[in-house]
Amino acid sequence: MSNELNYLFDMDGVLVREEHLIPGADELVAELRENGIPFMVLTNNSIYTPRDLRARLLNTGLDIPEESIWTSALATAQFLQTQRPGGSAYVVGESGLTTALHNVGYVMTDRNPDYVVLGETRTYSFEAITRAIRLVRAGARFIATNPDETGPSAEGPLPATGAVAALIEKATGRRPYFVGKPNPLMMRSALRRIGAHSENTLMVGDRMDTDVLSGLEAGLQTVLVLSGISGRETAEEFPFRPTLVIDSVKDLVGSTLDPFGRRQEH
Repeated sequence: MSNELNYLFDMDGVLVREEHLIPGADELVAELRENGIPFMVLTNNSIYTPRDLRARLLNTGLDIPEESIWTSALATAQFLQTQRPGGSAYVVGESGLTTALHNVGYVMTDRNPDYVVLGETRTYSFEAITRAIRLVRAGARFIATNPDETGPSAEGPLPATGAVAALIEKATGRRPYFVGKPNPLMMRSALRRIGAHSENTLMVGDRMDTDVLSGLEAGLQTVLVLSGISGRETAEEFPFRPTLVIDSVKDLVGSTLDPFGRRQEH
């Protein structure tokens, strides 16, 4: 087995912050691509398709191929395909989620669906949430793309999938199965996409409670960057630790083959 490292990156707070490039991220991505180092950019955001996200990242100056972007929507669709191929779902979410489900052969319906699938949207509809509650109470299995309770915006935090999932859970007594981080399922599906093994892969993220936790539980080495949510002091409050703490991804530029100061075998 090759000892060459592979990389999984969270997106928001690691490579970009509110659609602005984090300094050094473009240099790092260029270095990875020039050296043929496999990497995948992960996001719990289920709103956008990989094509949409590629376009948004290009606007910040980051050139990341579609096939190197893995979303909680894609992970959810892949999970449902393995659980119940060709099934049906009532979806509360945006095109990133509906497109992913359509692409694995799922039918979107509000009549006796196999699943209610909750994703992120900027326009949560009271009518849609009410319909989801009634379908879950009638026996539909409850899936959510990710447990994030809030998301960032220029005006401040926004309610996200986890907050709406809590509302539906309270009304139905049914807890959803969350596919996205910190579920290590998302890490493992991303690893399979790039043909990587957990022992030779780094998870680079800005949140202890999702990125670092899911990386640890999937058997990856973890790097916490301080350019996003978790700071050095808050990181100390958790009962687990990342392998490495750095200020930002700029600190990885020039050391992607060996970020820990050890000589890699090739």
